[in-house]
Amino acid sequence: MNGSRIALDTNEAIAVLSNAGDAGRWVVAFAVVHLPVPVVGELRFGALNSRRANENRERVETLVKRCRVLDVNVTTAEVYADVRLRLRRAGKPIPENDVWIAALCIQYNLPLATSDEHFAHVHGLEVIRR
Repeated sequence: MNGSRIALDTNEAIAVLSNAGDAGRWVVAFAVVHLPVPVVGELRFGALNSRRANENRERVETLVKRCRVLDVNVTTAEVYADVRLRLRRAGKPIPENDVWIAALCIQYNLPLATSDEHFAHVHGLEVIRR
């Protein structure tokens, strides 16, 4: 674990937003928290699709402002292609957005906090569990 930097998968970002399992306290131990842009999209969709859309959008935007957002670029696309091909050849496909999330974390050498088991199949990705 890098110790000072971490990226959050959607499930961990939601845990931070709701402080589930003391996630809020856990995440402040890191100097820099990153959100891959697909996570931001999933969080915003979830907020808009909720019964309390305005309140949840505000909570999501507060989290986004406190984090560094990892944007996709051409290098990310190269890493994405490699990750997706390796997973396909291994017969271990994962959801499309999660391939992008993994690619961003590999590109920026960041561990990913997640509770999704399928990330364990991604070569070169460090997975952190709370």
